[in-house]
Parts: sequence; structure tokens; C-alpha cells
Amino acid sequence: MHNEMEMLRCWIVRGGTSKGVFIMENELPKDPKLRDDVILAIYGSPDVRQIDGLGGADSLTSKLAIIGPSSVENADVDYTFGQVSMTDHFVDYGGNCGNISSGVGPFAIDTGLVKPVEPVTTVRIHMTNTHKILKARVQVKDGKAVVNGDYKIAGCPGTGAKIVMDWSDAVGGCTGKLVPTGNAKDVLDVDGKKYTVSIIDAGNVVVFIKAEELGLKGTESAAEIDNNKALLEEIEKIRGHACVKIGLVEKWQDAAVKTPYQPFFAILSKPADYDAINNVKVKKEDIDITSRLLFMLKMHKTYAITGTVCTGAAARVEGSVLWELLSEEARKNKVLRIGHPGGALSMISEYEGSGDSFRLTNLETYRTARMIMEGHVYVNKNVFKK
Repeated sequence: MHNEMEMLRCWIVRGGTSKGVFIMENELPKDPKLRDDVILAIYGSPDVRQIDGLGGADSLTSKLAIIGPSSVENADVDYTFGQVSMTDHFVDYGGNCGNISSGVGPFAIDTGLVKPVEPVTTVRIHMTNTHKILKARVQVKDGKAVVNGDYKIAGCPGTGAKIVMDWSDAVGGCTGKLVPTGNAKDVLDVDGKKYTVSIIDAGNVVVFIKAEELGLKGTESAAEIDNNKALLEEIEKIRGHACVKIGLVEKWQDAAVKTPYQPFFAILSKPADYDAINNVKVKKEDIDITSRLLFMLKMHKTYAITGTVCTGAAARVEGSVLWELLSEEARKNKVLRIGHPGGALSMISEYEGSGDSFRLTNLETYRTARMIMEGHVYVNKNVFKK
């Protein structure tokens, strides 16, 4: 059987609340089309069960990291993120995944791409999707990334070693601007209905809207929103019109096919008590904003880290729909606490100046990560002959 198969070395890595296949760029074909054919075969896509590959039949586990030596002087490694579709023959390289990104630093250290320095090694990651630099501060002991620790993230069982991620260079990665339209708020006309949104670009582009505009409380579970087909269709229309607004597509209908990964879509409401997954109870006094985040046309079961980065950035844009929902104290506090379907998370968001001199100075998130498997994946040789 092995005579019919190619063996490709790869790793399965959990980064934050996501899981993906990590593979060195020299393991994959250089031709982009053939490369994507091989990647889809590795995952068993397109197939919603991904039964014939390594994909986990969930958008949070159908993620890819291609790693290689840095192609720029101010970084240690290149990292290309891919969201592998489960329904189409398509790999979306249009954005980034902060959770998977959190695994890149430990991976680079453990595979010898970066020299380990105790007790903390800073890994400068060139995110080729956006040509921005992410800095990951990774705890190191005995030449390897530390796995065990007491840091807990909602949406992942257990605890781990805290990884500090500095996203301050990630502003405007897709559009070149923090506020692509130049407006803290924009009104989109969708089939005669008016929706007020804020479109912000930091980490990934996110379209922010108040829950009340969609007839929601804002504390709905991921399942409640995913099972509301009419709501999802309306959200995709709004997202599509936002894509047109910032020049990602010419027709809103093309967004679902040409740019399904980003922009993300965040539904916001004021802090409230609610029940999260795994019997976690969120208290309104423990959060500054309640948010429900959609990506890949589905509700995120927790909260994407690039979405966290963008939410932190939006909180500092005076007049944005998020800023309007924050208390005076939360507007001034550098720590932003976000309530999501899996619990709550915190990040640091700092800025200086105002008006034309406004600048974000720090966007910091925290994750845990670990390597789960190292080995070889078998890919049918016929895939390489297409």
C-alpha cells in the first residue's frame, strides 16, 4: 500500500482553543494549486466529516500552519495560515488565526528553528498572510518550550504554560488601516434595512454590530445562533455588504465564496450573566463586553484570538459600536474582558494620542499551546499527478 502513497512529515498542534496540522513548507509542492490539492487530501476535504484525513470535522480543527525559515530580516520564522474548507475544494489564506499562531513559537523552539533561551524566548513570527510581525514570548526550560503551567483559557480543559503574544504590529494587516472606511461607524443598506456597524482591521478584519439590531439579547449560545438559518443568512448579507464597502469583493454575494474566513462578524451587547459551555457561569461584573463571533459562516464556540485583538482595538476607537457599549471605566482601563460562548478572556489594549495622532501601542493576548503528535501523513500519489 505504501508504494501508492507519499509520506509527508507533519505535526498536530493545539494552539489555544484550536487545533491544526503544522507542516514545513519544503514538505509541500511549490506549485500553489498542487500544494492546495495535497493539503486538502491531508485533511480529507471536501467532506463535512473529513473521515479520510486528519481534519476534525469542525472549523476549529480544520486549520493549517505552514512553517519555514524567515523570508524577512526582522523575523525568525515564516508562518502561513490556511483555513481548510470542509465543504469546498478551497484553502483560505485571506486572514490569520490567533489560536493557531500561539503554537508557532513553541513549535519553532522545539523543532530547532529558533535557538532556545531560558527562561523566556521571544520568537518573531512573520505572518505571511498579512506581512506583519507577531512576537511570542515562550517559557523555556531544558531547551524546550514549557507545556505545564497554571494558566487557564476558557474553551480548553486543564491549564498550561502562559504564552504572551504581542500583536501591536498587526494593525491594518488586510486593508492597510485600523479603520478601513475612515468612519468609526458606517450604515449599511441591506435590502432596504439599515444596519449600523463598525469595520475594524487589527489581527483580522471584524464587522461589529449591536445584538439589538439583529433582534438578539447577545447572550445566545453558539448553537442557538447556528440553528437560526434566517439569522445566519441575514448576517452573511451584512458581512457581504461590509466586504463590498472595504473593497474585498465587488458583489456581496461573492463574499461567502471568495472571502469566507474574513471579515469575522461580532455581535455585541452590554455585560450580562449567562451560562457558557462546560457548565461555566459568566457574571456580568467579571466582563466589560459580551460578544458572539462568527467566522467561516458559523458561530465560534469560544472566541478567536485575532478577533480578540480586533475587539481590543475597536474598544479604543471612540464612537465605534463597541466603544458605545463600554462603561466609562472600561474605556479607560487597559485590560478588556470579553464574555463569549465558552466563558471569558482578557487582553491588554493600549493607545496614545487622539484624532489624526491616535495610535495603538499595545495589543497583547495570552494563550497556551502544546504539540500533540509528530509523524507522517500518507497522501495518495495520484494527488501529485493532477
